Amino acid sequence: MNSRGLLDQLLKSGQDLLQKQSGNKSGSSAGGGLNSLLTGAAGGALGAGALGLLLGNKKARKFGGKALTYGGLAALGVIAYKAYGNWQAQQANAPQGEPQTLDRLPAPQVELHSQAILKALVAAAKADGHVDARERQLIEGEFSKLTGDAELQGWLEAELNKPLDPADVSRAATTPEMAAEMYLASVLIVDEEHFMERAYLDELARQLKLDPALKTELETQVKLQQNAG
Repeated sequence: MNSRGLLDQLLKSGQDLLQKQSGNKSGSSAGGGLNSLLTGAAGGALGAGALGLLLGNKKARKFGGKALTYGGLAALGVIAYKAYGNWQAQQANAPQGEPQTLDRLPAPQVELHSQAILKALVAAAKADGHVDARERQLIEGEFSKLTGDAELQGWLEAELNKPLDPADVSRAATTPEMAAEMYLASVLIVDEEHFMERAYLDELARQLKLDPALKTELETQVKLQQNAG
């Protein structure tokens, strides 16, 4: 299955999402933000619609702000590479050698990383408890518009319907760099000021066995990107 293309669309659609929601503020009634996304233009708006439903209105707007300078899957790899490299330079006991983040890997490995990151993204979106049965159906409908890959659609449906379990998410990480990318994507998605979501992030980092200094560096890189936007 091709999770790489879908993940790239979702990450890039943050900018589209922010523009749609900003434009909607002046001309629509309250509560119309996500409805406008779902009935809006095709193309990037489809990704924004799926992302908006997945995240919920409040979080979607925050993600849009973070994503303005983010750019997509390759950019996520670049930022993970920078964070991992900074951590290596500061920690004598860190693994040495060039970080093998997804921006530096051949296509088959990029697909493995993408599936793990997509798994982390879906789980992080559920961390505030807003995704109920009705919303899952709507999200699945939006995903079906983005990809005709039946295997991927089935996998996404299974992930959406799973109980939230950081231990299950962490098992998808087969390298330290993949763990770093999964955590980075999760930080992008959650509202860190929300108690449940902060607790989820902390538990995910523990299950991923992230060094505390690497965890901090990944969070710092997200903040730097957000401030740059």
